[in-house]
Amino acid sequence: MRRQKVRVAIMFCSIVLAGAAFASNARAECSRKMLQKLTDTYVKAQTAGKPSMLPFAAKASYAENDKAVDVGQGMLAGPLKVDFTRSFYDTTQCATFTELVGATDPRPYVIHTRMEATKNGKVSKLESRVTHEGDWAFGAAEHLRYTQQENWGEIPKDKRDTRAVIQAVADAYLDNWGDPTIKVPHGTPCARLEGRMYTGTRNPEGNTCNMGAFPQKLKVSQRRYVIDETIGAVDIFSDFPWIDAGLPPDQPGTPTSNQFRVEGGMTRYIHEVTVCTTPKCGRGRPPGAPGSAPGAGSAPGGK
Repeated sequence: MRRQKVRVAIMFCSIVLAGAAFASNARAECSRKMLQKLTDTYVKAQTAGKPSMLPFAAKASYAENDKAVDVGQGMLAGPLKVDFTRSFYDTTQCATFTELVGATDPRPYVIHTRMEATKNGKVSKLESRVTHEGDWAFGAAEHLRYTQQENWGEIPKDKRDTRAVIQAVADAYLDNWGDPTIKVPHGTPCARLEGRMYTGTRNPEGNTCNMGAFPQKLKVSQRRYVIDETIGAVDIFSDFPWIDAGLPPDQPGTPTSNQFRVEGGMTRYIHEVTVCTTPKCGRGRPPGAPGSAPGAGSAPGGK
């Protein structure tokens, strides 16, 4: 009964939350098959280091860690040994999300990428969170080991949560950072993977997703969603607000991606990658690291 009440509350709140968020991300619906083909092509392009393999639309945008980058000078322009990928597909918004792990590459990476597409299968927007040595809790080998152990398989139709519920669960997690009174519906079990740190090893059958309170309340902004009801998944690109943690006013937030698996209105898995572009974050990114500085800013499909 208590679990049912939680789900009803989430659904009620999500109706209010979903309208504005979906309106800002709304795109024409497209087929799952087309989106799957697009993510397959993206992985092949990154593996080969050939961005020309991707079908970019005219005036498409390309960004790494919230910086406009010339696609010919960014991460896609160099080959990467890819050990693992997981993608999901938002047919309502015509968007995709891909988690990509290159743990055995000479320079390891963990990359989260979201793409927006046209109905005819061209990429209109591609943006990535590119993390590597020096980023928050980075550890590609550990990330690979733990993500491979998880079950993100398809959920039976009669047990799937709605888009609104899935988004509301994820939003509650981020909103809790600014208002600890907001309850996050974590499931049991629930495990959180943050860089190399995995909470599921502490108690595999328990809820290990709860987080302690931050020194100051954090307001998470610039949220962009990709939601896939078939696997209960949502990813949110946003800015982790280091500015609210005592940094000077001229320091912006840092690029973050939070990935969730939701089962029965409850979190099951949470993944987070955080790019260290601000002081007091990780050990600091190595000089000249890809994605750490603005590129030429040319749109891949532009003139």
